Amino acid sequence: MTVRVPKLAYAAVWLAGLALVWQLLPAPMPSLGDIARAFPGLWERGLVDALSTSLSLNLEAIALSSVIALAVAYATVLPAMRPIASGLSKLRFSGLVGWSFVLAVIAGGGHELKLWLLVFGMTPFAITQMASLVADIPRERFEHARTLDLPRWRIAGEVVVLNTADAALEAIRHNAAMGWMMLTMVEGLVRSEGGVGVMMLDANKHLQLDAVFALIATVLAVGVIQDYALGWLRRAVCPYASLVVERS
Repeated sequence: MTVRVPKLAYAAVWLAGLALVWQLLPAPMPSLGDIARAFPGLWERGLVDALSTSLSLNLEAIALSSVIALAVAYATVLPAMRPIASGLSKLRFSGLVGWSFVLAVIAGGGHELKLWLLVFGMTPFAITQMASLVADIPRERFEHARTLDLPRWRIAGEVVVLNTADAALEAIRHNAAMGWMMLTMVEGLVRSEGGVGVMMLDANKHLQLDAVFALIATVLAVGVIQDYALGWLRRAVCPYASLVVERS
């Protein structure tokens, strides 16, 4: 008889082990108690407002980069668009050091600059993943749609868009996490609106490691909630995507 252990039990064991290992780390690493005691001070310094600013920026970047990536990826059904998609996907190797000046000239600074820095960093990865989804569509599905005498726009809508909807939402979910990874750098370059990244850089500058790790924990928690929300959206929009082979 096989005994099934809930996922939460595994997670609790691993979290307990991680907490034990953390407590054994040498100085100057803050203890879990020090990190917990840093939250009231961060709250007084405007943690909620900073988190709201960063979250709204990240959601804007996710939406804009996803729209651009999906448009480019779906356009690759046309052979003339494939070199463009391939070229844009290569920008993921270029970094943001030189492009930040170009984007500053275009965007003008402020919120728009932060948004386009995030979009520029996220979009090439999204295009790479989504274009591969379109390229992997079996030729037989296009041929089957043609035998039904469907117009071209409907073939594109049903075979390309609807057929890859679940995988596209999963790609957006993975790409969304990249925004939080880039957030500190982007908000450090443009500090006018504040944000969690600015608070983290300021705390790190003054060696307030307890505050730094408290902010990291906050971003991690928000990111996990966002990830679960996007996963729920995928299951709600594409319920057939949950029909997977059971893993032992």
